[in-house]
Amino acid sequence: MAAANYEKPDFWSVKARKEGYPARSVYKLEELDRKFGILKPGARVLDIGAAPGSWSLWVLKKLAGRGFLAAVDLQPLGISPGNENFFFIRGDLYDAAVKSALAGQGPYDVVLSDAAPSTSGNKGLDTDRSEAIVEAVLDYADDMLKPGGCVVAKLFMGGGQRELLDRMKASFTTARAFKPEACRSVSFETYLIGMGRKQAT
Repeated sequence: MAAANYEKPDFWSVKARKEGYPARSVYKLEELDRKFGILKPGARVLDIGAAPGSWSLWVLKKLAGRGFLAAVDLQPLGISPGNENFFFIRGDLYDAAVKSALAGQGPYDVVLSDAAPSTSGNKGLDTDRSEAIVEAVLDYADDMLKPGGCVVAKLFMGGGQRELLDRMKASFTTARAFKPEACRSVSFETYLIGMGRKQAT
């Protein structure tokens, strides 16, 4: 999904280009995985808001032919991995048919989302839209995550972070926010991480 544009490539943007990733966001996921141990060998993963494809490409490399990745975005991916263990659907994450198709590929060990709303310049509106996306991602996690699974979702920080973390704490053994080093210093984004999906009662 669309994010703000920045004119001058920084260290992470240059690194991404050199390493063949379409966006610098890949290093946020890499750090999150290094710190929290999100991806396990053979994991079944759902990537929500996957375009332009850096997170999906990194996950596929990490899985190394084992496990499975499903991805969804309104926009086409900027990658063509051609892996048999990869499924992509272009569509709206709020669409019931899209959600049903993704559920058919699950259940998942991990739900990831680097999705962001198209920014308007109005911080209050942008944070509200970002919170709505995180709510939708948590709905996916509620419906499709295996017990013990985890969720990672990007959030534009605003007034709703505490409520989202409280919701996650009801479903996961641990829930917290973390801002990777690769986030731009001027960015007001963070990532919410839920680890250890509880058994449904």
